[in-house]
Amino acid sequence: MKIFNTLTRQKDEFVPINEGIVKIYACGPTVYNYIHIGNARPLCVFDVLRRYLEWRGYKVEFVQNFTDIDDKLIKKANEEGITVPEVAERYIKEFWVDAKGLNIRQATVHPRATENIDEIQRIISELMDKGYAYTAGGDVYFRAKKFTEYGKLSHQPLSDLEAGARIETGDIKEDPMDFCLWKGAKEGEPYWESPWGDGRPGWHIECSAMAGRYLGKTIDIHCGGLDLIFPHHENEIAQSECANGCEFSHYWMHNGFINVDNHKMSKSLNNFFTVRDVANVYGYEPIRYLMISSQYRGPINYSVDIIEQGKNALERLYTCRDNIDFALKNAECGGEIPSFVEERKQEFINAMDDDLNTADALAALFSFVRDINTAISNGAGKNALEAFAKEFDELTYILGLVYNRKKETLDSEIEDMIEKRNIARKAKDFKTADEIRDKLKEMGIILEDTPQGVKWTRA
Repeated sequence: MKIFNTLTRQKDEFVPINEGIVKIYACGPTVYNYIHIGNARPLCVFDVLRRYLEWRGYKVEFVQNFTDIDDKLIKKANEEGITVPEVAERYIKEFWVDAKGLNIRQATVHPRATENIDEIQRIISELMDKGYAYTAGGDVYFRAKKFTEYGKLSHQPLSDLEAGARIETGDIKEDPMDFCLWKGAKEGEPYWESPWGDGRPGWHIECSAMAGRYLGKTIDIHCGGLDLIFPHHENEIAQSECANGCEFSHYWMHNGFINVDNHKMSKSLNNFFTVRDVANVYGYEPIRYLMISSQYRGPINYSVDIIEQGKNALERLYTCRDNIDFALKNAECGGEIPSFVEERKQEFINAMDDDLNTADALAALFSFVRDINTAISNGAGKNALEAFAKEFDELTYILGLVYNRKKETLDSEIEDMIEKRNIARKAKDFKTADEIRDKLKEMGIILEDTPQGVKWTRA
């Protein structure tokens, strides 16, 4: 498998640090509100990454954090007259509603920043001892220029990064590029005791602490959105590598942005949608489909038309899987397994091995669907149908799709009517058969006569 590594700006062969084990850290949400559709993309993309690696035989240790102390949470708490922990608890619960709806598997660990204050302070102390950090006005800052490789992830020289940095009037930092590791306590804000005075952690240090605690000093893959490359991930690298004296992450994966009707999503443009907003209208699975329908590094455009196209594509998948089950009921035993089963599987693997190209993987899946439907029409045997079902379920599981299948049942009266119609047709009593069919249609049951038998659907 090859992964486009933001650090090297090329597709690198993926070789885990420890054979058979992959350690992944994914930046999670700041829990002050419902997640928006931009948040949904890394959730879905890196859930697929994890599923695929596990399917290929790796044990995956997957850590995704909750940032539960931050300026945004404090602002929300003050606006509502409640505590910061109450805000965090509310939106972590809401996160799980949306995550379940999107078919996101729980991480191995979901640490919270506030549960890792001791580890955060330990790293800051290490940086202080090594001269990479200093105190100023109750805060603790990291000396960015002391880390000679600063900027290696964003691939910008320090002078360019410095030109984009802002320094407020009266700022007490030694240099505009320095960033905060520990914020001194302000009145009315949550705080913890520390060697540098009461305060709370800066955003960047939280992820370094949680990745290190749960995965070790060097991990295989660190992932998140493009907007996190600078300064968040750049700062994570600097503080982690200076504190630990070793490489922080071998591979860095970043997903592209989401546009709305070809415009950047923004509250000011009134085109800002939460996952809940969209799911209430279209359901969750079309959102997941949209998020993996393009190669993860490129942009995605959200629009009503595109969501509708996703719903139609999903319907094709569900129909195909139902067709397999229906055909199996009356299939003759034996028969050969067509070669296209293995061919489509290999096309899927080739796509996923090429930097997690879910767009091409979906193309392989739909080619498989077309082949399956043709084979069923031609009277595929039981062996073939069972192979179709197994492979279809594996590929859709990796992508996290077709997870809302429901086995519908009919009441005994309707089943009896369908059986009487079958008897009438065999007796060539087509008048009675048609009358029963019309009556069932009035009751919302549509019948379709197929070579495999009669198939029913609800209108």
